[in-house]
Amino acid sequence: MNLDFDLNHIWHPYTSTLSPLPCYPIVSAQGVYLKLENGKTLVDGMSSWWAAIHGYNHPLLNQAAHEQIDKMSHVMFGGITHQPAIELCERLLSLVPNNLSKVFLADSGSVSVEVALKMALQYWQAKGENRSQFLTLKHGYHGDTFAAMSVTDPDNSMHKLYKGFLPEHHFADSPQTGFWQTWQPSDIDSFAAKLDMHQSEIAAVILEPIVQGAGGMRIYHPEYLRQVRKLCDRYNVLLIVDEIATGFGRTGKLFACEHANIQPDIMCVGKALTGGYMTLAATLTTKHVADTVCSGEAGCFMHGPTFMANPLACAVANQSLALLQTNQWQQQTRQIETWFAQLLPKLNQYEEVKDTRWLGAIGVIELHKPVDIALIQQHFVAQGVWIRPFGKLIYMMPPFISNRKHITQLVNAIESAIIQSDNLLVH
Repeated sequence: MNLDFDLNHIWHPYTSTLSPLPCYPIVSAQGVYLKLENGKTLVDGMSSWWAAIHGYNHPLLNQAAHEQIDKMSHVMFGGITHQPAIELCERLLSLVPNNLSKVFLADSGSVSVEVALKMALQYWQAKGENRSQFLTLKHGYHGDTFAAMSVTDPDNSMHKLYKGFLPEHHFADSPQTGFWQTWQPSDIDSFAAKLDMHQSEIAAVILEPIVQGAGGMRIYHPEYLRQVRKLCDRYNVLLIVDEIATGFGRTGKLFACEHANIQPDIMCVGKALTGGYMTLAATLTTKHVADTVCSGEAGCFMHGPTFMANPLACAVANQSLALLQTNQWQQQTRQIETWFAQLLPKLNQYEEVKDTRWLGAIGVIELHKPVDIALIQQHFVAQGVWIRPFGKLIYMMPPFISNRKHITQLVNAIESAIIQSDNLLVH
């Protein structure tokens, strides 16, 4: 594999061309293992950025892809439909909160957020109200495209350098009460005050339910989400839940909003939708929202990606959802959560560790200092695991098929890195 070419010409995500990070050559993947070019295998703790929930090279997902590609790999969705898309939307609507009845298929998670925001804007335009602002939470993350960046925390995220170029929205204090802690009613005060002050300007609230992902891996109390739903109802504001990272079982519920037993007006899903095989996402909404959008000046929803409802991706997604519907994910994520609960607390003994937390198939170690990505990545590979930290956070979102041996190896690798923190942390 020509790694020199890669190093000199290929721009990997969140890397500098001035000092590019080393990349590790993967030649194949099977189950929870990534195989390096030199034959070494790594236990994957990231599910390829949280998407490969069933593991790699799954025979049923492979079969679905093979069968569909022999029929058609793609066809435009304008004026044409096909069985994989119909089946996928049927499956999605059988899984999501039952108030959602309209599905808009999109290319990626960021695009599904863009779609959701545009839906909310067109909704109020159709009602004759000029609402162009959104309310969201500090420490949130919703993607890398422009509208998605505008509702991502402008001060505490990777997008802060775009502040001043993006539309400016309203940010409430992020929840402070942890998932397992006693609910503190004052936690919702900042959100309630922002909504009360700007209710006539706000088209929708958008947030990540229960788990704030790339903005800090914060796991918050379900009551916060219940209070948000009540306030949106009181002030007649739409609620968008971004389930791109949390959807399809990752938190121990099929969708994280189920922890609070609430229904959103709009829901974004992506990442694990195809089991990590290819990019696909969806934005779902109610009949009321959809019909209102289409009653406006445009007469339709003004969005249409070229690769919308790609048949190949839809076919694989159908098989991925069929695997979920066997309900093994419930036992799998519950077991992973139990292993995290047994293994992670021991890391609190180290002074370098600020906090450990977990929920479902999510495990997080927050440090006091940021890590040196290149050095700690090298250390993890030497330990036979693939974990990709960011900032002060070392986190795991392993495939649901991981067993105790895999989780133990991941946690032990993290512990060994903490023990050698003098060499691996940024001072």
